[in-house]
Amino acid sequence: MEMSNKTLSFLIGLLTVLSVPAFATVTIVSMRPSHASPQPIGKSITWTATATDSSAGPLTFQFNITPPNGSLTMVKDFNVGTLSGGTWTAPSFVWVPTTIEGSYKVQVIAKDFVSGQSASKTFTFQVTALVTGSTPVVEKTFNPLVALFSAPFCAAGSTMRVAFQEQTGSTPVSVTNWVGCHPPASITFEVAGMYPSTAYNMYAQTNTGGKITDSPTISFTTGALPTSVPFPKFTANPVGTDTTYPVTLHNFSQLGTGGLYADVATDLKGNIIWYYYSNNATHTDRLTRPLPGGGMLTLQNDIAWDPHVPQGQLQFLRQIDLAGNLVRETNMGVIQQELLALGSVDGGPCTAIPSPPPVGAACTGAFHHDAIETLPGGYTAALIDIEKIFPPGTQGDTSGLPVDVIGDMIIVLNANWQVVWYWDAFDPANGGNGYSKLPVARTALLGETCGGGSVGCPPVLLRSPGNIAPLAHDWLHANSLYYWPAPQDGNTTGGDIVWSSRHQDSIIKIDYQDGAGTGTILWRMGPPDNLTPGDFIFNNTWNDPWEWFSHQHDVGIENGGAGPMTIMDNGNTRVSLPPLGLGTGCSPYDCDSRGMALTVDESSMTVTPVVSYDLGSYSPAMGSAQLLGDGNYFFENAIVFVQAQESTFGYSIEIFGTGPPAPQVGPAGFLMNLSGPQQYRGWQMPSLYNPPTT
Repeated sequence: MEMSNKTLSFLIGLLTVLSVPAFATVTIVSMRPSHASPQPIGKSITWTATATDSSAGPLTFQFNITPPNGSLTMVKDFNVGTLSGGTWTAPSFVWVPTTIEGSYKVQVIAKDFVSGQSASKTFTFQVTALVTGSTPVVEKTFNPLVALFSAPFCAAGSTMRVAFQEQTGSTPVSVTNWVGCHPPASITFEVAGMYPSTAYNMYAQTNTGGKITDSPTISFTTGALPTSVPFPKFTANPVGTDTTYPVTLHNFSQLGTGGLYADVATDLKGNIIWYYYSNNATHTDRLTRPLPGGGMLTLQNDIAWDPHVPQGQLQFLRQIDLAGNLVRETNMGVIQQELLALGSVDGGPCTAIPSPPPVGAACTGAFHHDAIETLPGGYTAALIDIEKIFPPGTQGDTSGLPVDVIGDMIIVLNANWQVVWYWDAFDPANGGNGYSKLPVARTALLGETCGGGSVGCPPVLLRSPGNIAPLAHDWLHANSLYYWPAPQDGNTTGGDIVWSSRHQDSIIKIDYQDGAGTGTILWRMGPPDNLTPGDFIFNNTWNDPWEWFSHQHDVGIENGGAGPMTIMDNGNTRVSLPPLGLGTGCSPYDCDSRGMALTVDESSMTVTPVVSYDLGSYSPAMGSAQLLGDGNYFFENAIVFVQAQESTFGYSIEIFGTGPPAPQVGPAGFLMNLSGPQQYRGWQMPSLYNPPTT
C-alpha cells in the first residue's frame, strides 16, 4: 500500500526523537541502469534502485559516483523513496557522464534515519570515448544550443580549449575555458554560447609550453529553439558595442508567479545564445551564480522529504552543467538532518514541531535567494529560512497570540555538499553578540509580513489559526551572500561572510574565518535607528538627502574583495516615506532605484560613495549590481511596474564608469540597455565560461 503524505510527514517528524530496535535492517534489493555498460560519453543513463526496511522507515537514498582514478563524490543526496508492496523505490537518478572515459563506480546507499541503519551497493560502469581517431568529433546534447566536442588526448602538462565561430557572419571567434590534459584519455567540452539554427566551425587549441596548435576544423549546426519552451523577448537599445563583455545572463524568476520563462543568455541585442528550462511550468528554478568553466548553481522546487511544503518553495540546491545535466544536488530534508547532527537547535524539520507550536519552537523550511561557491576548498554557502515562535507582543504584534518570526540561517557545505558550519540569526550561542547588533526587537523596517501564499515569502509552516498570530513577521529577508577573503577584510586568519538583509536595510559581516569563526556579527552597515546605531559613518560627499541604501540586493565586493562594494539600491524605504519621497515631494531621483558603489574602510569604519546612478525607474524587488573589468558598471532594474498597462518589465544596463559619480537623473552614458520580462538577477560576462568575480 502506498504510504500517505500524512503518515510520511509524521514519520519524518519523529526522526529526532524516536528510537527503534538495534536489529532493524535495511537491504538493497536491486540497482539497475537504463542502458547496459558500456556506453559513450554523453549518454543519458537513468538508475533505479529498490530496498527493503524491517523498520517503519521512511527509507532514503543517496547516489555517489567515483570517476576513473578519482574519489567518491556525492551526486544526489538522501531523499525519501516511494513505498509500494513493502519495497522502497529510490527517486530516479539521471546520470550523464560528459568528461572522461573509463571505469566508473556508481553507488547507492539506502538509509533509515529513524533507526540509523543503512545498506549500500556499488555498480561498475564503463564509459567509452566519443573520439576514436585523430580528428575531434562533435555531438548534439539535449540542449540544441550546446554541443559536446571531444578531442584525442593531449600531452601531460598541456592545456586545451575549443574555439568556435559562425561559418557566415562577422562575429568574432569564441572560446571555452582551458582544461588540463589527462592522457591517455580523450578530452571533452560542452560548447555553449551559440545562436540557434546556425552553422559553426569548431577546432581544439592545445597549449604546450606557450605554443598553441590548432586541430582540424569540424562543423556543427545548432538546433532551433524548441516551441514547447517559453522564451522571453527583448527590446535592445545598444548605443555601442561592448566586445569585452558581450554576454548577458538572465534569470527569470517571476515575483509571485514562479519561473514562467526559460533562463537565457543573450548577446547585447537580446538574441538568445543559451537557455535552461526545467521542463514544466510549475518547476521553479532560481539561478544564483554562474560558475567558472561553465555551469550554474540553482535553487529549485521539487519533491523532497516533506510533501506538505507548498508548491513553488525551493527545496533543492542543484548544480547543473551547460547542457542542463545534473552535476550534484542536495535537499532540505537531508540538510535538516545534518544541522541536527551539528547541534543546531533551530535546524530541524517543521513536522517535528507539535501543533499548535509552543513558544521557542523553531524549524527550517526552504532554500532561498542565494548560494555561492567561492569559499576556499570548493566550499559552498547558501541561505535557508527559519521560523521561530516568540511570546505575544514580539515586534509590536497586536494579535495577543504568540508570534511567528521568520529569520535566516547561513549554511556552509564542504566540497561534497555536506553541512560543516552554520550561522543562526536566532541563536545567541551561534551568533555571539548578534543580539546587540541585530536584535529581534528591530522589526522589519516597513512592517513586512507573510501569510499563506504571500508573494516573495518562504513557506510559513508553523501557522495555526487561532493559536498563532495570523501573519508571520518577515524579519530579515536575506537576499545575497558574499565571501570576503582575507586579508582584504582585515582578518589575517581567514575570510568572512557578508550578507544583505533587505528588510533591515542592512549589510552584515559574519565572523566565519574559513570555518574557524564564532559566527559573531562583526559589524552592521546601514542607516541608524534608536535600537542599533550602525557601525559605519557615511561620508556624504555630495549632500545626498538620503545617502544610505534601502531594501538592497546583490551586495558584493569587487576585484576579489579589494574593490568597491556594489549594491542594487532598490530604495523601498526611501520611496515609502510620505509623500513618496523625502517629505516635501518626490523628484525623479528620489523615487527611482539606484546603482551604487561604495568604498568600505574598516579601519576608520567609513563608507564613501564612488557612484550612485539613477536607474531611471523604481524596482521594488530583485536586481543586480556589478563592476565590470573595464571599469563600467552593470545594473539590473528587475521589476518595473507600468501602471497604465498593468504589467511589469525589467531591464539590464551597462553604464560607463567614467561619468560623474554624483546622483543624477538618468545614467551618465551607457553601452547597452536591454529590456524584457521581470527577472530575479542577471550578470554581464565575457562568455559563459567566465563569470563575474563577485
